[in-house]
Amino acid sequence: MLYLIGLGLNARSISKEGLDILKTCKKIYLENYTVDFPYSINELEDIIGKKIISADREKVESLEIVDEAKKMEIALLIYGSPLTATTHISLIQEAKALKIKYKIIYNASIIDAVAETGLQLYKFGKIASMPKWNPEENFMPESFMEIIQQNMSMKAHSLILCDIGLDFQEAVSQLKKSSENCKFELKNKKIVVCQALGTRRSKIFYKNFEELKELEDIQKPFSIIIPSKLHFLEKEVLEGFE
Repeated sequence: MLYLIGLGLNARSISKEGLDILKTCKKIYLENYTVDFPYSINELEDIIGKKIISADREKVESLEIVDEAKKMEIALLIYGSPLTATTHISLIQEAKALKIKYKIIYNASIIDAVAETGLQLYKFGKIASMPKWNPEENFMPESFMEIIQQNMSMKAHSLILCDIGLDFQEAVSQLKKSSENCKFELKNKKIVVCQALGTRRSKIFYKNFEELKELEDIQKPFSIIIPSKLHFLEKEVLEGFE
């Protein structure tokens, strides 16, 4: 049996259902490559009361975990909600193909939490992912900016999920460079920054793009929102974060 268990947004937000299931599991893996965790694996082990094995992208995408679930109860812990990252659907597909039973335990994710900004969820467009650039290897993709432009053309808000290992000021720099390359004006736009939502370090900022360079201490995980046309209530809530 394979369990994909969402951890929610802080160390204590795993559900009672998830904790009960983990009592029966022979092995517990923690997916470690889609987010900068706001807590340590040791803290999570103390809450669960069991040893956790850290699993990198190679381990998860090799589908070895699914093979182990043929013989025993296996859990994969995932920050937020299990299927927010599209990579995990392949585990479900493989389990189906091998006729292995599986269960998904959902939880809160950043997609739920951004509603705290006051922006209405149904007004968000496509979600953009910003990878960490590596100029030395000529890896500087700008697809996130293309998604932002598409969303703006539909008057939809843009949520940008920032890659693991990407510091906030690096993200701002990448956003600026890609906007210049794609001829998308950011200079006079107001931007929302979400820091560690759902944790004790949760903060929301609403700043002009040029003011983002003043935010030196943004902690991980963070995300960036570029709002489109605002409803008056959205505007009212956002102005409370200025």
